[in-house]
Amino acid sequence: MAIQKLFSVLFLHLALAFLLVELTNAGGLQLGFYRRTCPDAELIVHQTLYRYISRDRTLAAPLLRMHFHDCFIRGCDGSVLLSSTKKNQAEKDAIPNKTLRGFNVIDAVKSALEKKCPGVVSCSDVLALVARDAVLMIGGPYWDVPTGRRDGRVSIANEALFNLPSPFANITVLKQQFAATGLSVKDLAVLSGGHTIGIGHCTIISNRLYNFTGKGDTDPSLDPRYAAQLKKKCKPGNSNTVVEMDPGSFKTFDEDYYTIVAKRRGLFRSDAALLDDAETRDYVKFQSRTQGSTFAQDFAESMVKMGYIGVLTGKQGEIRKRCAVVN
Repeated sequence: MAIQKLFSVLFLHLALAFLLVELTNAGGLQLGFYRRTCPDAELIVHQTLYRYISRDRTLAAPLLRMHFHDCFIRGCDGSVLLSSTKKNQAEKDAIPNKTLRGFNVIDAVKSALEKKCPGVVSCSDVLALVARDAVLMIGGPYWDVPTGRRDGRVSIANEALFNLPSPFANITVLKQQFAATGLSVKDLAVLSGGHTIGIGHCTIISNRLYNFTGKGDTDPSLDPRYAAQLKKKCKPGNSNTVVEMDPGSFKTFDEDYYTIVAKRRGLFRSDAALLDDAETRDYVKFQSRTQGSTFAQDFAESMVKMGYIGVLTGKQGEIRKRCAVVN
């Protein structure tokens, strides 16, 4: 029996290895893509980013969110980094992206790479590597990032406005949006766990607190005691105050998010929505019950999978010299 179990484990590891090879070949990305052309690329990214995160851990959340927002619109092509022009309003200026920050960090990383290896490392790869390292630096998991993405030349604000998963979305819409990018219902439950870090603005939860159905009521799916606490911080019409997504540990990447959601204390409507579907609800309750026993591994796998969405490779797109403008 012991030998049979050993063979089963070995077979599973081999199957996973072959699956990773297939995924890499299918997407045109590969581990160590810059091994010959810029061998210190990942080290440069890590060291440059650390100078910022070591001074301000709250930067990790928006940098992770930036990669997420990039991949969901036109794929992981760095389009979220492009600035608007006189003739075009870019994704960066769409309402859902107005609260993104950390563009200066991306610029600093890119600048450091350009000094060492000019015209080699794409901005879209910088985003993917920065997201991984930012999570790692605040206690989250490490994952190998396949690289070789190239940068897109198109960025349209309305695409971000209408296609990014919304904090107001119900579970049906969220499942549809994730499926449209090739991500599963499990990926939805896993990647939502990124809300273990970061903050939310009172304006986003105002309706949940004060006018959920247009009758001056509070969202019944929100724990009443937590709603009362939030109302003390978020007065009606308050647009400047922010609240922690994961109260008490919003600067540390951990599994507390699922415990909070299970207690009906998820900040956004989209967090609460995870309890409205059998598969996502089971995932939330499992992580809450087991202190996130598989969350770190699951998050790493889902991030790798997300990093393949709509990638440009080979001779597609370009390698931008500066991330905010096309060449």
